[in-house]
Amino acid sequence: MEVFLEITPLKESDVFVVLDAVNKHFDYPMHNHPALELNLVSGISGTRSVGDSTQHFQENDLVFMGPYLYHKWNAEVALQPKGKNYRMITIQFGSDLFNAHLLQKEPYHKIRKLLQRCSRGIRFYGKTYEDVFIRMKELTTDKGMDSVLEFFKLLDVLSRSTEFEYLSSEGFTPQASKTDSRRIQIVYTYILENFSNHLMKVSDVASLVNMSDSSFSHFFRKHAHHSFKQFLIDLRMRFACKLLLDSEETITEICFHSGFNNVTNFNRLFLKYRFCAPLQYRKFHGENVDFDWSGQVLPNQFIPAGMPEE
Repeated sequence: MEVFLEITPLKESDVFVVLDAVNKHFDYPMHNHPALELNLVSGISGTRSVGDSTQHFQENDLVFMGPYLYHKWNAEVALQPKGKNYRMITIQFGSDLFNAHLLQKEPYHKIRKLLQRCSRGIRFYGKTYEDVFIRMKELTTDKGMDSVLEFFKLLDVLSRSTEFEYLSSEGFTPQASKTDSRRIQIVYTYILENFSNHLMKVSDVASLVNMSDSSFSHFFRKHAHHSFKQFLIDLRMRFACKLLLDSEETITEICFHSGFNNVTNFNRLFLKYRFCAPLQYRKFHGENVDFDWSGQVLPNQFIPAGMPEE
């Protein structure tokens, strides 16, 4: 099984981020990321894989997952009423959030315990689901300090709930060290903010985490499962696919906006990794996709990867 790495929109200055999508089916690979994630699905049934657990879920599903715990939801599209959409609300936040001095105090004890327990993945149900669904919907529109206070209330509700079950087996706890987690988040954030700059080099990113080029290359491959070069090509290619489907930019414009500096090379790479020319991709997928691309926050979110290693 291939597990892809998601670059989350979480920045160092964020307390948390909220992603809210309404569509007809799930369209993303098995993946993981260094952020903790609370994922709520409403309006569709299917199967859910979290770590070494695979279960069927009915209509409503709420799961809290720790860092690097890989996961994927699969919808039973054939059983879905025609024209009916599902809704997925996702909250992501960093594992270092509760390192702050204030959050080490006694009132946050249960929440800190919850963050330790979620390394196996936790499904919540019953009245807890109903309560959290309302709170998560509010967080899609709340801003500023109100959203932060509501976020902590939500975690408090989960930490006190008795309506839960663990998903992955006790021995299954994929984790990275705290230092690696912090480093890789710095790296991902920088790449996400600068991938469209065709001058980006591995040395630029290595210097951010005080590594030599060779040490960084080994570190990056360990966490991303691709070389830095392949990962950057993949990210730029995914962003190009997004622009092809939700913009009217020309192929030349998309080439340069995606971080490629040569149209001929862009067309060659596109054919290699997407098995067609950019215009063919736009025509085919633009006519046959029912996913709402415009609502996606990230250039690679919910875009199938499928890129071979070097």
